[in-house]
Amino acid sequence: MVSNLKQQLERINSLGARKFVVVGTAPVGCCPAQRISNDGECNEDANSMSIRYNDGLKSMLQQSEAALHIKYTFFETYGVFSDLIQNGSSYGFTETEAACCGFGKLNADSFCLPISSLCSNRTDHVFWDKFHPTEATHSILVDKLFDGPSQYTFPTNVKELIAL
Repeated sequence: MVSNLKQQLERINSLGARKFVVVGTAPVGCCPAQRISNDGECNEDANSMSIRYNDGLKSMLQQSEAALHIKYTFFETYGVFSDLIQNGSSYGFTETEAACCGFGKLNADSFCLPISSLCSNRTDHVFWDKFHPTEATHSILVDKLFDGPSQYTFPTNVKELIAL
């Protein structure tokens, strides 16, 4: 997958693009769909794959920076999302495991449908459905990407990338 992304980056670069924002994967093993098949816990095998993929992306970007004369921001979605899940209350979340919309255990036995069970306040939830974050979660992610600290954006955030 990293090699495919590298080819696309090279193609877009050949058309004149010099600045890129690349978003890493989240801890996919912690989404409700993965938790229901793992006794409510995060699936560490899936998370390990996310970490390996993100490491490969960062390495590819570092190599491409000099070779293609590009500037980039890599967003460490995994780290931000992990913090949201582990410290949800500090971000205003009261539910970090179950989906807001769905059926069954953790509301993750099906996708969100018109007849699904719906939480009373979606801003309390990290996850909208069995895979996807809520609008509140996305808002935090975008804030961190645009103007966040270096622990989540590498080597710079989007605001700084724009100024380069």
